[in-house]
Amino acid sequence: MPHFVHIDIAADDPQRAADFYADVFDWPVTKLEGPTPYWLLGTGQDGAGIGGGIARRERRWQTMTPTIEVPSAEAYGKKITACGGTIVVPATEIAGVGQLVTCRDPEGNVFAILQPAPGNPFVPPPSGGKPPA
Repeated sequence: MPHFVHIDIAADDPQRAADFYADVFDWPVTKLEGPTPYWLLGTGQDGAGIGGGIARRERRWQTMTPTIEVPSAEAYGKKITACGGTIVVPATEIAGVGQLVTCRDPEGNVFAILQPAPGNPFVPPPSGGKPPA
């Protein structure tokens, strides 16, 4: 069954945000280098949790983006629009992570869907979910 696997926190100053979450919640923070620097938040190893990270805010509407793992970004993108949602940022392939689509629900809330790449280190193994018909 599809489930939340990650939350992105958009920030004008990602390092300041990373320091805040590390200080408040004692989460370890790892800065990942790449074309877009990213601060990975460790939210705990003591049971099921949702991972998270911090990136520089690119659009004014960005705040937090809950990400839902799906077996097919294309199939779920179609289902989202069929149910009254919109695609905000079309499918983007992120090397080693998977295919990410940013969406908006009918109430205006932004969320993302992720079809994980094989071996994605940030997402648990697939849950056996099936694409929608």
